Amino acid sequence: MMIDKLTVNEHSSIRIGADKVIYFDPFHLVRADHDADIIFITHDHYDHFSPEDIEKCAGSDTLFVAPYTMAKAFSKAKISEERVTFMHAGYSAEILGIPVDAIAAYNAIKPFHPKKNGWLGYVVTLEGKRIYVCGDTDATPEAKAVTCDIICVPIGGTYTIGAKQAAELVNLIKPEIAVPTHYGSTVGKPADADTFAACVEPPIKVVKKL
Repeated sequence: MMIDKLTVNEHSSIRIGADKVIYFDPFHLVRADHDADIIFITHDHYDHFSPEDIEKCAGSDTLFVAPYTMAKAFSKAKISEERVTFMHAGYSAEILGIPVDAIAAYNAIKPFHPKKNGWLGYVVTLEGKRIYVCGDTDATPEAKAVTCDIICVPIGGTYTIGAKQAAELVNLIKPEIAVPTHYGSTVGKPADADTFAACVEPPIKVVKKL
């Protein structure tokens, strides 16, 4: 099953070991496996764009996907633009045969992730399953419009939606599986996952990966 190939390392750091190995926002990686085929970056905050951790999972042929507003950040990290697909919200692409949709990720009221920054979440289609990695976002109209089979959704509050609001978003989208992220380390309590799970309506399955 696809969910068995998905792991949450810490915070919003996700690895999917399917036909292609994909990372989202690698952060605090313990091992240096250099096994990534594609690395997705949602935005340039230190806990999502970590050049030190990118070095641990990237290899010489690794490709990257990132918001178009991060070109300077990638240049500073000495990652060639030739290896990066820079995306705008609402755009689609195909990377190594994998369909990718870019979804706007932002705060509606909080100041931490303004919409003008052009930051993103992503929907990737792997083995016939649409997987939505939300990035740091609130329950925006763009997020509510996504259709997916698996959602990786932030629940920690403070910088993103909290557990109850995240559950409301999941109940609206109605994926098969919901994976809570962005809690238990940098922000959010481990117990937030229990609150989230209690508010998610059946038959949606909550899989806690931490």
